[in-house]
Amino acid sequence: MDTLSYKTISAKKETVKKEWVVVDATDQILGRMASKVAKLLRGKYKPSFTPHVDCGDNVIIVNADKIQLTGKKMTDRVYLRYSLYPGGQKASTPAAIIAKPNGYDKLIRRVVKGMLPKNKLAAKLLNNLYIYEGPEHKQEAQSPKAIDINLYK
Repeated sequence: MDTLSYKTISAKKETVKKEWVVVDATDQILGRMASKVAKLLRGKYKPSFTPHVDCGDNVIIVNADKIQLTGKKMTDRVYLRYSLYPGGQKASTPAAIIAKPNGYDKLIRRVVKGMLPKNKLAAKLLNNLYIYEGPEHKQEAQSPKAIDINLYK
């Protein structure tokens, strides 16, 4: 009997090829953009995807202040957090989050974090996300390539 001609190759931290990509958030729907960004961070669009390894790309989001929320989500959606003290449950809307300093950064990070796995790898993946409210970013030295997020599924 012959041996297997195909072997499953798992990616390792040393063999992963990470890229830098720029996503323009102008007129993008927040949830749809965040789900595609979460897949990019995770590496699901790559053929060498391995679930337990950080094999995703480094994602830079520019023009974060131009994202859209459909319907009444800006005022009606409620995000909850809990301080672990009795009566410590706090609620906030996207409009309230945006009104604070670095509001767009906090809102997009919160939405993307909810779409990542709930384990230690998610915290590492979230460190590969860079969010800027304007069109300029600090990662020019990495020569990131601009991608159209609408071409991804």
